[in-house]
Amino acid sequence: MDIIYLKNLYVDTVIGVWEWERRIRQRLIIDIELGTDASRAIESDNIEDTVDYKAVSDRVVDISSTSEFRLIEALAGQIAQTVLEEFDIQWVRVCINKQGVVRNVRDIGVVIERGDSD
Repeated sequence: MDIIYLKNLYVDTVIGVWEWERRIRQRLIIDIELGTDASRAIESDNIEDTVDYKAVSDRVVDISSTSEFRLIEALAGQIAQTVLEEFDIQWVRVCINKQGVVRNVRDIGVVIERGDSD
């Protein structure tokens, strides 16, 4: 399996369980890995034969910036499900980092994997 990745996608959204979190937008850092077969793109050198990572990025931003999930787990699950359904990939890994929410910890996050990684 070949992997196309998007790293450090910044999205501002409403997320969190505390009342004060529901009133503000917080920055999330999202990494996505897309499992695909890139052999056609390798042979053809044609963009139509690969995953449109700009479209993936735009879709993830759309989902994230308009959602109001309480948990980053729920948001990551929604992103994974949508990307699997809408793009020609077999597997996805979504990492969401919500920095600065716990004292003395820089990075807090979740990793969700969905699909067939074989």
